[in-house]
Amino acid sequence: MDIATPYELTGRTHQKARTRAAMVAATRGLLAEGVTPTVEQAAARAAISRTTAYRYFPNQRALLIASYPELDATSLLDDEAPADPIARLDLVTDSIARQIIEHEPELRTMLRLSLETPAPSPQTLPLRQGRVIAWIEDALEPAQTLIPEPELRRLVLAIRATLGIEALVWLTDIGGLSREQAADLMRSSSRTLLRAALADAAANDKAT
Repeated sequence: MDIATPYELTGRTHQKARTRAAMVAATRGLLAEGVTPTVEQAAARAAISRTTAYRYFPNQRALLIASYPELDATSLLDDEAPADPIARLDLVTDSIARQIIEHEPELRTMLRLSLETPAPSPQTLPLRQGRVIAWIEDALEPAQTLIPEPELRRLVLAIRATLGIEALVWLTDIGGLSREQAADLMRSSSRTLLRAALADAAANDKAT
């Protein structure tokens, strides 16, 4: 076998795809229970041997990335992303909203654990590592020449406050919105904040 070819892509691919899916489902289930699983723990939950599990996932990080691919993403935009910051933000907020809904059980658990006292170590909260802020900053990169840095930083944090599992929990559990309505409102709020910041920056520029 070519060592460059992933194990699950060689021979009996349908069965291997099912095995991989079972490992991913087990990992997501454990995350939703507040456990950041090792390969061995996920294998036990999926009723798969440790030896087999390690053929698919050589370490815990590979397992977590397979279960939540965005863990390894430094950007949610591709090489053909638009230059307009509003269009870029729309793409990023749409992707984030879909992630939140898809991974809601795991994210709710990570949120609950993050509020415990004493606070758990960052290693036990793999889905709460500040990635959304970095993705928003990347989306707003073209706005760096339009909005002064302190205001841009405030804007990034303001957008983050309207976009995440915290917002989804409030909008659905308290606000009574459906998940689709909540996602649409999060995207709309983010866009409104950016447009207001751009308008303020343009007004200030004219005033000077």
